Amino acid sequence: MSARAVMVLGTTSGAGKSWLATALCRWYARQGLRVAPFKAQNMSNNARVVPGLDGRMGEIGSAQYFQALAARVRPDVRMNPVLLKPEQDTASQVIVMGQVHDELRRVPWRERSNLVWPHARQALDELMDTHDVVVIEGAGSPAEINLHASDYVNMRTALHAGAACLLVTDIDRGGAFAHLYGTHQLLPEHERALIQGFVLNRFRGDASLLAPGPEQLQALTGVPTLAVLPMWRGHGLPEEDGVFDDRASGPVGDQAPVVRIAVLACPRISNLDEFQPLRSAPGVRLVWARHPRDLDGADWVILPGSKHTTADLAWVRAQGLDRAVTEHARRGGAVLGICGGLQMLGQVLSDPDGVEGPAGAMVQGLHLLDLHTRFDADKLLRETRAVFTAQLGSGRPWQALAGVTVQGYEIHHGRTELSSDAGSPDTQAILHDAAGQPLGWRRGQVIGLYLHGVFEDDAVMRALFGAQAPSLDRVMDGLADYIDHHFAPGALATLIQRP
Repeated sequence: MSARAVMVLGTTSGAGKSWLATALCRWYARQGLRVAPFKAQNMSNNARVVPGLDGRMGEIGSAQYFQALAARVRPDVRMNPVLLKPEQDTASQVIVMGQVHDELRRVPWRERSNLVWPHARQALDELMDTHDVVVIEGAGSPAEINLHASDYVNMRTALHAGAACLLVTDIDRGGAFAHLYGTHQLLPEHERALIQGFVLNRFRGDASLLAPGPEQLQALTGVPTLAVLPMWRGHGLPEEDGVFDDRASGPVGDQAPVVRIAVLACPRISNLDEFQPLRSAPGVRLVWARHPRDLDGADWVILPGSKHTTADLAWVRAQGLDRAVTEHARRGGAVLGICGGLQMLGQVLSDPDGVEGPAGAMVQGLHLLDLHTRFDADKLLRETRAVFTAQLGSGRPWQALAGVTVQGYEIHHGRTELSSDAGSPDTQAILHDAAGQPLGWRRGQVIGLYLHGVFEDDAVMRALFGAQAPSLDRVMDGLADYIDHHFAPGALATLIQRP
């Protein structure tokens, strides 16, 4: 293998592994190196459509998709060979090399590792054979001693790649030095030897007060603290692993926002990373809605994608959000449904093959669009270029999209069409792919789209807001600048030097 591997491990989930790996991808790419990201297994309902094997499209976790963009390479399924998409608290869809493998869902967790590790190992070998640097992201903590024997995502991957490992911890949570020391000590000696540096992430305050902590930690472990990264909430990168910062974003008080947007925070929300441009757009205040009161004062309401549409629709009803959304639409408020959210806005959702529940089940939608959705056993995965119709009628904000071409992606089992018994002819197709097939519909101020990623398209953002959110490329450069400034001089270059 020709590449050098740098791996980001964490003391806990949410320590900042994904963020740091993305920054490293851009930093090494800016040195003129061929860089690829890798994560052996991800668990997330945030997924992207990328080229797969044998000419088929597949899906990977969004974090590795963004890391590939940071590395300035085309994302593909080898960068995240195993993806688990939680459907229930105790069950996940298993995706290997971009494709669903239903038989693996029934295999016990520890036994499954031996079946999927060969796929992950081969993908890693191929990336290392064709790149100069592979930036690897770990999962959770490498020191989960109850799972260590079957954990192939962390130290088994690190050993196979001969990776120089960074161990990052979230100091804002407290206990950072104990987390770093404990994680280091619980690893076997030959695995400890791979850890080249500690990183204190999300630090607030006077860095001089950390002394003599880093020095004492190095004396105990032999590992230096290579960086203290200050808290940075507005870096612009979407959160990873389905965990989102649900604080409201945007101006408050006297700084009146241009538009207030409420996104329904359903339990099985998927692809929520596509709303990051809204969080970064000037003049937009975005809130996550779990109760009807969260819709008060909203200009738009967004029903996002869902890994289990009918279960999330039941949750919407249990919270009383169905009535709140319907009342918002009745008053002329803007409503947008994306993928699963589109399906919820229709009249009926039918499941003849039992994709989401009992075979033959039929569930009533919110009846805001005259649509019928049928869940098909085959999942549709594709990158899609589509065009909004030039006749979008009057009324803000959707008429601004008339004639706009948008690039996005589709991930869905549902097949949706106009209801044959629609009582109103008002629902009209407003978005079509290159073959002329409808991907979006509108009725008044309510629209539903199958296309994910519309807010990541600059043309859409300009049309809707008259100003462009910071581009992803600018965000990636900002991340690289940040670690360049805060890591010890020469540390990042030293990580990829061969022993």
